[in-house]
This record gives sequence, C-alpha cells and structure tokens, in this order.
Amino acid sequence: MSILSEQYRSVESRPYRMGRRAEQVDQTRQRITEAAVRLHTTVGPANTSISSLAEAAGVTRLTVYRHFPEEEELFAQCRGHWMMLHPPPDPSAWAALQPVEERARHALGELYTWYRENADDLYPIRRDVSAMPSGTQAAVRADDARLADALVDGSGRRGARRRRLRAAAGHVVSFWTWRSLTVEQGQPHDDTVELAVGFLQATQTE
Repeated sequence: MSILSEQYRSVESRPYRMGRRAEQVDQTRQRITEAAVRLHTTVGPANTSISSLAEAAGVTRLTVYRHFPEEEELFAQCRGHWMMLHPPPDPSAWAALQPVEERARHALGELYTWYRENADDLYPIRRDVSAMPSGTQAAVRADDARLADALVDGSGRRGARRRRLRAAAGHVVSFWTWRSLTVEQGQPHDDTVELAVGFLQATQTE
C-alpha cells in the first residue's frame, strides 16, 4: 500500500474516531445525570456528594467534574432529565377555563394527580431545595409562580384583593399543601381538591 493511500485512510477514519469519542462523552454525561436523578430522588440533593455520585455512575470524581465543572450545570441537567420523564401539567392550558373556581378545580385536579404520582421523587427534592444552587432554587420558585399566576390571571381582581387571591393561589399549588392535606391529614384526592378550591373561593369573597 502506498504512503498516499495510508494517509487517505487515516484522514477518512478520523471523523469516525471523533464521532465515537463524542458518543462516549455523551454516554458518560448521561450516566452521571441518571445517577444524580436516582440519588436526588432517594437520599435527596443535600445528601448527594460528588463521591457518592461518582460511585453511583461508575466513574471517578474527576470525571464528574470534567463533565460538570459547575454544580449549577449538573442540577440543571438533572432537573431537565427528570422533568422530561415526568412532565408536569401545562398551566397555559388552564387560561381558557372560567370562572376561577372551575379553572382551579380542573387545574388542581391535574396538579394534585401529578404530585400523587410523583410524590416519592418530589419529597426529597422539595425537602432539600435550600441545598440546591441558587439558579435551581430560582427555577423551582418560578415554576410554582407560573402555576399560581395561571390560577388567578383573568380573575378581574385588582390591588389588595388580587394580592390576597394570588397569595392563596400560591398556597394551594404548593407541594407541601398537597402533602399536608393528603399524606398528613389523610384526605382523599377529590376532597383535597375541593378543600383547596374552597380556600380560593373564600379569599375571593373577602
């Protein structure tokens, strides 16, 4: 084989090697992400160290840092992966429902069903929110705010009355409100929804 032919084969194989390398990088990153999800939804983020994450993923601590040099990036990837597997209700779909009571009954029925189906995963995550990076904490607060805003938008309330209604909406969309009524107080799903709707209604009549 000529030197020219050998050079051609070397150049031809280079994209394959680069593609294979990129695939391995993606696979390792995915393995770390999935391990983080498992740990965050069992022992919780506060009890997940880089060492325990590396062990769960079958990699070294250096590999974890290489793929996720910033903690914020790791949490964002973990959160995005979990949300893809367990998509929450879409609050934008609630806007067409009127009046507010009908919207709340439908919306909270969806949301509380989602909480119930994912309660085991959500509990350690929500419990350890304060241990998360600031950006992840902000993302969690923003998600809850979107849910609450979707309940009260178009209500016609202004000023102090809207602030009270918005505060009540923020309370009823909270995972902890659902958990208190359902898990701690033992209320059935439908009763939990009606209690939350009643709370909103009482706020509107003030």
